[in-house]
Amino acid sequence: MAITRRKFLGWMGCAAAGSATLAGTAAYGASNKEFKGHPGSFGVLHDTTRCIGCRKCEKACNEVNKMPDPKVPFEDLSVLETERRTSVHTHTVVNRYAPSKQASSEKQHPIFVKKQCNHCLEPACASACFVKAFKKDKKGPVGYDETLCVGCRYCMVACPFNIPAYEYDNPLTPRVMKCTMCLPRIEEGKLPGCVEICPREALVFGKRDDLIREARMRIQKYPDLYVDHIYGEHEMGGTSWLYLSKVPFSQIGMREDLGTTSAPQMTAGALSAVPIVVGLWPVLLTGIYAISKRKDKVAEEEAQEAIAHVKEEAETALASELAKLKEKMTKEKETAVTAAVKKAMDEAAAAAQAEEKAKTEEQKAPEAESDVEEEK
Repeated sequence: MAITRRKFLGWMGCAAAGSATLAGTAAYGASNKEFKGHPGSFGVLHDTTRCIGCRKCEKACNEVNKMPDPKVPFEDLSVLETERRTSVHTHTVVNRYAPSKQASSEKQHPIFVKKQCNHCLEPACASACFVKAFKKDKKGPVGYDETLCVGCRYCMVACPFNIPAYEYDNPLTPRVMKCTMCLPRIEEGKLPGCVEICPREALVFGKRDDLIREARMRIQKYPDLYVDHIYGEHEMGGTSWLYLSKVPFSQIGMREDLGTTSAPQMTAGALSAVPIVVGLWPVLLTGIYAISKRKDKVAEEEAQEAIAHVKEEAETALASELAKLKEKMTKEKETAVTAAVKKAMDEAAAAAQAEEKAKTEEQKAPEAESDVEEEK
């Protein structure tokens, strides 16, 4: 059974995690201590009251990350009619929502919300990843190392915001794709692409603590414009991406049932109470991989058998059709030959009759002349 580099690294990561746990060391991402975030880390404040749904942030994201253009051009706003989620080739999307609770005197205005990875302070994806392919950078973004990823996709299950996307169409080296908060640009002193291009400054980049203060100032200054809550300040232990809204966040597609406990805190008790589970990860994954390979082999054999059967049936049908065609062509050939022979014989008979008639007329000509002379 062939073992890929990713599978090998995955098992080694499991073994290391299991050994650390059995030795009394806490498993990665499992802690009962509240994490307030790295000091001075960056984030983005998204003020949904300023967003106009122009999709320029989507375009900038694709350009920065060198992703292919979408089927629907960025200038076409018809895609806003359907709620979308991020994908392998789309790390950020803008959705339009129609709020259901507004004063009767107000004109109904849609609300546009940008969705991408929220870059949690204690990421659920990193907590679920036993090979540490996901890691929270001290600058704020949650990074991903594809060389460590084993393709288990636990990160996709763990993410409460339904963000990570898997390259199912890449069978050799599939990756988990998501927003990086443009970490390379941040390291160069630049703004994230979406923030830089926003024409209405609906996106503000800066240190997370400063953004929280700015958000609170806006709420205090315009209490009738904003809900008194900064989404992401405490949700799931806090996120680096923060939101302001004029309607309850549940009305703009955001979960309000997450609580304030981070994913590692919720899993700390279970992992410490049952350390043997972590130690058994290599055995479990090896077994799952072997079963998966066996199923793949059986499926391949069945597919080959089905192909052979279809091929045999096709060859039989083809042979039958060829035989019928040959028989038909033979009959047509015989009919044509018979017709040609009959035509030739008819033509020969007609020619013979014409020749006989001509001879008869030649013989009658002298006799006719003789009779004429006698009469004279």
